[in-house]
Amino acid sequence: MRLTKIYTKVGDKGTTGLANGKVVSKSSLRIESYGTVDELNSVTGLLRDELNDLKIDHFSGLIEKLLMIQNELFDLGGELATPAESLKVERQQVVSMESVSRLEREMDEFNLLLNPLQNFVLPGGHRANSVAHLARTVCRRAERRVVALASEEELRVECQIFLNRLSDWFFVASRVISLGLRCPEPLWRQKEKK
Repeated sequence: MRLTKIYTKVGDKGTTGLANGKVVSKSSLRIESYGTVDELNSVTGLLRDELNDLKIDHFSGLIEKLLMIQNELFDLGGELATPAESLKVERQQVVSMESVSRLEREMDEFNLLLNPLQNFVLPGGHRANSVAHLARTVCRRAERRVVALASEEELRVECQIFLNRLSDWFFVASRVISLGLRCPEPLWRQKEKK
């Protein structure tokens, strides 16, 4: 694929074209869904950059995993931009249950390093941890958008399962980041009842 001209002026009237050429409003659930996945991809890139800037060898595996996730998010965005009647799973890169299983395996491996939680964890402690939590919350929003879209249009269930698992992955990754940086995890404090 070669992009030579970035602006097209096609969207100046509030519409855009899907992958199959169908024109829809930029406020449609489909556009909102893949736009939020695109936002998540940007936040994931920010997290990868944060970890790269730390120059800690311990995070090299996590940085590679984030790059893999960014590629999968790009695939997911492409799928969401393609209405079901035009989607060709055998020819188009899409997220799969293999991707979901990989995320689960990685979380299981991460959890072997972590102490069990005794309370809710708050975002913070270090900028990289906070960016991981930002990715988690944007991922949850993307999932909500995809669930809403799936209630109106045909979508493969793998789309929402992948996002559901990925938000959990970002939570566990935030804890791994805190552990790697040796920074304490801020815990939610329940108020004592008087």
